[in-house]
Amino acid sequence: MSALSALAQHISRRPQRIALLAQIAEQGSISRAAKGVGMSYKAAWEAVDELNNLAGIPLVLRSVGGKGGGGAQLSAEGLRLLALYRRLEALQAELLQAAEDDADLRLLGRLMLRTSARNQLSGTVRAIRAQGRNDLVELELPGGLPLVAQITHASTQRLELALDRPAVALLKAGWIELHAAEAQLPAELNCLPGRIEAILEDPQGPSEVRLALPGGQTLCALVEPARLQALGLGVDSPALAAFAPRQVLLGTPP
Repeated sequence: MSALSALAQHISRRPQRIALLAQIAEQGSISRAAKGVGMSYKAAWEAVDELNNLAGIPLVLRSVGGKGGGGAQLSAEGLRLLALYRRLEALQAELLQAAEDDADLRLLGRLMLRTSARNQLSGTVRAIRAQGRNDLVELELPGGLPLVAQITHASTQRLELALDRPAVALLKAGWIELHAAEAQLPAELNCLPGRIEAILEDPQGPSEVRLALPGGQTLCALVEPARLQALGLGVDSPALAAFAPRQVLLGTPP
């Protein structure tokens, strides 16, 4: 199954996201598209980040403007995804008509779980190294960035992980530590370089920081404003996102 096909199946379980893509294609703006589908601007940004990350290639091309501003358009891959989704809709209708009873549909629902992890980064397995009862699984993200996950050997087998197979790394925003670009960090940590593209302040807690990675994916981290100030980090600053391999969960396409 291609990455685009797997992503189209993911979107089929969250139809508001395909509606968002369709509105972006029509409106040329994330803010107007969000209003058109009843989403907040923040939720629309998060949806676009997740879709771009899962695809491994930009589906939505953005030019950042002021608050609630900036233009956006679908890339060629985004337009292909829209067309593919329409085909999957027709196949899904046939499947639902063929289901014998509600139990069939409940079973399908259990097999298609959502996740609370804010960051979902698609990549390709490049190495699997045994470490006691665990395995260190190295993914290559778009742009050639390495990311290592520590999972049990049983999980490696259950997910049927193998070299050159696609996988998705799941990572909660609260698990990421942001550092200055020149920081010297322990070699065992994952350290992904990027540039801060947005900082969303929250009076009730840490700021949400979006870090654009070189390959086009986006990481979201939760950082206290005082730490950002101490590090001298702001919008457009280079930075490092650090996290331990044990904090990375892995998933594979069905």
